Amino acid sequence: MFLESVQTPTTGLAANLSPRPAPRPTARFGGPVDSEYGRLEQVLLADPSHLSLVPCNSVSNENHREGLQPCQARATRQHSGLVAALKAEGVDVRLVPAHAGLPDLAFTRDTSLMTPWGLLGLSPGASHRRGEVDAVMAAAKAAGVPILGRIEQGRVEGGDVAMIRSGVLAIGISGERTNAMGAEHLAAIYKSKGWEVIRYHLDPHFLHLDTVFCMVDRDLAIACTDVLDERFMERVEDIGIELLPLAYKEARKLGCNLLSLGDKRVVTSGTCSRIDVELASRGYRSIALDLSEFTMCGGGVHCLTMPLRRAAG
Repeated sequence: MFLESVQTPTTGLAANLSPRPAPRPTARFGGPVDSEYGRLEQVLLADPSHLSLVPCNSVSNENHREGLQPCQARATRQHSGLVAALKAEGVDVRLVPAHAGLPDLAFTRDTSLMTPWGLLGLSPGASHRRGEVDAVMAAAKAAGVPILGRIEQGRVEGGDVAMIRSGVLAIGISGERTNAMGAEHLAAIYKSKGWEVIRYHLDPHFLHLDTVFCMVDRDLAIACTDVLDERFMERVEDIGIELLPLAYKEARKLGCNLLSLGDKRVVTSGTCSRIDVELASRGYRSIALDLSEFTMCGGGVHCLTMPLRRAAG
């Protein structure tokens, strides 16, 4: 079952975090999500107790070669800091218990996708991650989360999915994490509801779309313009979305991997101070957290969070 987080540690929070009264507990789990930037009301995280570095992407491969492994105690403290930061912003945080043998379960973004019509189980491309979907969907079903179904053919991971506007979905296709068949099955669901679907083919070196492109707000996205295809960027700009440029080296540090809370608030992984400053200059409150034990493994704050409910975008 889902466990409601009750710990609210004060250590590990960013200095610019302004605590707010925690919301009253709600019995309602899940709800519609139709954007990446509507006010975040409820989010799914997972206990990182079995976190370990699995060499399966360019960042983790490099760190593995250097003999690095996350420190479990620090990872737990950092994750608790993330939970506390989200709660301080009025977000209802739900946790999936840790499962032995699932070292990447903490990266809940890839396991599932809350759509406007219910929770959809995804289909990770990395074989060691497929059990994560079972764990999340079982917890969701037990908690009464509305279930839409599950991708049964092809491969799709949530880091490759971006609801860039209500009615417009982008899917990154690397062939390794998300492949053409999985993308087609996901696209068919949204297209049947009248959504436009933009398919973007990216090099598997970049792991997921959310390492090179992420929505900040309705009309602003952060984008690694060094590597994104011109046609993709032009299509996004045609929709009316400004692209905040991010360099390749900044993207490698997961500077693009952020979480919009809505209402001009953004959580970042604390790896790219220039972006935090740039967002602040545009009137955003950037909440920078130390998530180094997780970025070591190739994932940032966007990867660690799966929105269960947002206000309409």
